[in-house]
Amino acid sequence: MARGPVPGRVKRRLEPMLGPDGCARLHAVLVRRTLATAAALGRVVVACEGAVEVPPGADRVAQSDGDPGERMRTAAGWAFERHGGPLLVVGTDVPRLGEGHVAAALADLATGADASFGPTLGGGAYLTALPAPRPEVFGLGAGEWGGPAVLGRMLERAGAAGLEIGMLHMERDLGTPEDARAMLADPLLPADVRAALADRGT
Repeated sequence: MARGPVPGRVKRRLEPMLGPDGCARLHAVLVRRTLATAAALGRVVVACEGAVEVPPGADRVAQSDGDPGERMRTAAGWAFERHGGPLLVVGTDVPRLGEGHVAAALADLATGADASFGPTLGGGAYLTALPAPRPEVFGLGAGEWGGPAVLGRMLERAGAAGLEIGMLHMERDLGTPEDARAMLADPLLPADVRAALADRGT
């Protein structure tokens, strides 16, 4: 799931720190990193909102209208129909997303999990892994996709459907100046993201 890096449309909570253009440059780095990681590990389907540069050989599909759950359900259904599973649905806001996260999620599925989630410190999910279509996982209401309880609601839906769940370790997603300051203090922050966070456009 990726959005084009348009100033004023992406990373808006970071605008006091980076300005609209800096936020767009940071977003472009995050999208590029995420897609490169995915392309190195398997087939990539990019559900795009706006102009997104996708890796060679990747499938591009426009994101559908609707709330985040509807967009993810539609994109996941498209990918399963054409390529089968397993499928990993990821966003672009976790700079440290890498091969280890993918391997852990696939290991959960290989040992019987019906879904595996990567939780964020903010209460969302940076990764959702599915061995087969499970649209109920994304079945939150339109007003339930914000705030610190998103993953909890997804787990409730999964539990109500009788799914066995795996969980990855928690990661910080990059959304606020507080997140940015914490990441800049992290020696494991990738160099290109560190540079984009330090770029004030001067």
